[in-house]
Amino acid sequence: MLSEISIKNFAIIEELDVTFYEGLTVLTGETGAGKSIIIDAVQLLAGGRGSTEFIRHGSKKAELEGLFTIDDPSHPLLSKLEELGIECGEGTVILRRDLNLNGKTVCRINGKLVTIAILREIGSHLIDIHGQHENQELMHEKRHIHLLDHFAGPELVRAYENYADLYEQYRKLKQKIEAADENEQQVAQRIDLYSFQMKEIDAAALVIGEEEALEEEKRKLLNFTRLYERLNTAYVSISGDTHALDWVGAAMSDMEDAASVDSTLKPHAESVATSFYTLQETAHELKSILDDMEFDPTRLEFVENRLALHTSLQRKYGKTIEDILIYRDKIADELESLLSRDERLSVAQEKLDHLYQDLQLEAAELSIIRQTTASRLEQAIMEQLEQLHMGKATFKVEIKPKPAGMFDANGFDDVSFQISTNVGEPLKPLVKVASGGELSRIMLALKTIFSKHQGITSLIFDEVDTGVSGRVAQAIAEKIAMIATHSQVLCISHLPQVAAMADQHYLIKKNVEDDRTRTSIQDVIDSERIEELSRMLSGAEITPLTLKHADELLTLASERKKTFR
Repeated sequence: MLSEISIKNFAIIEELDVTFYEGLTVLTGETGAGKSIIIDAVQLLAGGRGSTEFIRHGSKKAELEGLFTIDDPSHPLLSKLEELGIECGEGTVILRRDLNLNGKTVCRINGKLVTIAILREIGSHLIDIHGQHENQELMHEKRHIHLLDHFAGPELVRAYENYADLYEQYRKLKQKIEAADENEQQVAQRIDLYSFQMKEIDAAALVIGEEEALEEEKRKLLNFTRLYERLNTAYVSISGDTHALDWVGAAMSDMEDAASVDSTLKPHAESVATSFYTLQETAHELKSILDDMEFDPTRLEFVENRLALHTSLQRKYGKTIEDILIYRDKIADELESLLSRDERLSVAQEKLDHLYQDLQLEAAELSIIRQTTASRLEQAIMEQLEQLHMGKATFKVEIKPKPAGMFDANGFDDVSFQISTNVGEPLKPLVKVASGGELSRIMLALKTIFSKHQGITSLIFDEVDTGVSGRVAQAIAEKIAMIATHSQVLCISHLPQVAAMADQHYLIKKNVEDDRTRTSIQDVIDSERIEELSRMLSGAEITPLTLKHADELLTLASERKKTFR
């Protein structure tokens, strides 16, 4: 329920803090005092359309904040908040919305910044606002099937769960088949393309690491002359006459002779000997390399062509050889899938047909339950209309099957609430009922039935009793009070019968201070309540007779509330 609301710089409200309680809260006051402005603030908190015109003149922004409490731990809103990553300790939800002069709106839920769409979604679980001429939820024909299903109870829930599971399987498989059922020419083109690409990649016989080896070989071939000259010069320097090997050999002989005299020189002699044999071996290997070296221009051409092929494939299929081979495996799988497409589609279509048959059975079960439920709902609504002095009205739940073969997430039923308000008049869709007074009573009858099924924490009625009086007014007052037995109800009213039924009564006043208009709120209790009801009964002048009538009205209301609470 809505526990508290704080309003700052909103329309003619400078600053207002209001506490609400369970049951029925009625807001009364003179026309233009600001009663509907409070409801406007609540509506904006629930994600309604905002405007800079709501910002109080001379202020930079309007600030709205509402505290809601949820006692039911299984309320669907709690799981939705968890899904959004919004903490909700002890079932407390704080909505905040700031309207700025630059047109920007800042929304928060429990301190977390959210979009206006999320605020609206969360608000729809918390507040249901009804005005006499608004397109409230009950006036949306698409919602009628959900209201009927809620009224059906656990039996339909179980049947719907079975249907919903099959429907989700059917929907996903159908999407998959439709996605696969592409234009035949496009499929053929893709098969040709993938076949060509695989043939081109396979023909290249790519090997990971080959590119680096080819680059090294190319570098050697391009520098063949330079390489040959350097190796030959090195060989001559080592093994030519009177060159390195001769000098080191002489040194080795001298060191061996010296070591035979001085044993401490033996390590040095061994070092020189090692150097001699290493140089001798190196010279032998260089000679072998030089004898094998032969420039082959055709090999250079092959290497360059091979590298060019790598570059071409990399430009088409991937930056590296690894990427190209990965791409090749990918298109191989896709090609196989395309080639076996007809067979797979046939299997999938067969499965889809079986799911369709199962869905028809489950949808038929839903329809049977709805037909039975419709009769009970019609009877319940007619009882409510009778109590609201519309005994000659006829209410019917029309259930029509969708065109053959068509169904949606709710089955193959289309549900529409139909009503005839006068004897001899044909039934018409509820959404086409035009009379304000009749619409108010019909809406209250429906709300009495459905409010406990919708999971809304707070219901707000904004002058839905306009245009009625006498016994109809008393019936409407009792009906609103009855709804308040299982939902918090906030009601703006000019009817004393409704105000008398209130569990909490607020009087909204408009004052002028320092050349500025301000709205204030006063808790009406005890004798003040009798005075306010007297004013509502008589107008501006309060007389002993109107005070007596007001007192009687309160007493009567108290007695009536005991019968349905």
